[in-house]
Amino acid sequence: MSVKVLDLFCGGGGSSWGAQAAGAEIVCGVDAWDTAVSAYRKSFPKAKAVHLTMTPETGPADLGDIGTIDLLLGSPECTHHTCARGARPRDEGSKRTAFYVTNFARDLDPRPRWVILENVVHMRGWDGYKPLLNELEELGYKTRIYVLDSSKFGVAQTRRRVFIVGDLEAEPPERILPRSGRPPTVKSILAKEGTHRSRPLRREGRAPATLQRAERAIKQLGKGVPFLIVYYGSDGAGGWQPLDRPLRTITTIDRFGLVTWDGNTPMLRMLQVEELMAAMGFVGEYSLDGIGQRRDRIRLLGNGVAPPVMSAIVSAITAAPKSVTVAAANRGSSLIATEDLHPAGTILLPVAAE
Repeated sequence: MSVKVLDLFCGGGGSSWGAQAAGAEIVCGVDAWDTAVSAYRKSFPKAKAVHLTMTPETGPADLGDIGTIDLLLGSPECTHHTCARGARPRDEGSKRTAFYVTNFARDLDPRPRWVILENVVHMRGWDGYKPLLNELEELGYKTRIYVLDSSKFGVAQTRRRVFIVGDLEAEPPERILPRSGRPPTVKSILAKEGTHRSRPLRREGRAPATLQRAERAIKQLGKGVPFLIVYYGSDGAGGWQPLDRPLRTITTIDRFGLVTWDGNTPMLRMLQVEELMAAMGFVGEYSLDGIGQRRDRIRLLGNGVAPPVMSAIVSAITAAPKSVTVAAANRGSSLIATEDLHPAGTILLPVAAE
């Protein structure tokens, strides 16, 4: 039997795409942005896609009949946790959307065995972080925290995120094992040369800051070597990066310009949506074609979860032996059904009657 998934704050479906790759069945996704819901519906045509702005009062009844849920995914609002917000005011209400996920964990009947909450790593510094963990534990979940970088899971992007995993029946694994080998680089996600139009870097009207970033790269790499200009960076990296390493973190804004060479002339174009999708780790039939405008598709990706990371987590937690106490349904029972994922199937073991 497949693991049935409800995805809250689903966005374009990165978490669901990863869970599906791990063998899960996607039942429903919920998001407040109509464009995200359209993207989700496109890639998960058999699932329910619900356009809904959740509140502290929102519960399972608002989604209609979705049946039993085994795995609850949630990527609550991150904008007011991230350092990218700078000194701008933070909205505590936005941060507390994480508790909407625990509300569903409490109110779904039966309670989902697993909960996975994803967010930016800065969430750990939030005053509500420990109360959130405490609430999961009060609901009966054994929890473990992982900080994972997508580049360790076969993704051509450096993207560190925190994942809070809760399991009603077993301790979550100590580690989520990364893939072996070197991570893919920017070169691996680029479209074939000539697919997209580039323009001369040093053309009239080009922003001085862009030219300064490029000149710093050319000074270090030399002429004739392609590189990326990185806009809106705040890490002191000089506003550029080479192509022989994973892409820096994709955000909700268009920030990566590819500089190539036509002889001695540097040419510039922005990375395209399909290249950014590849840098998120989307493979297969996932598509954003026809979804909103370019800026909308980039926002969906920038807010998303790298599917291979979620796939690794779901594979790890669902591979552990599962124990289901029959006595939970029949207090007089004296058997425990243990499904250990071996060919023998379900084994009934005698235990003391409760």
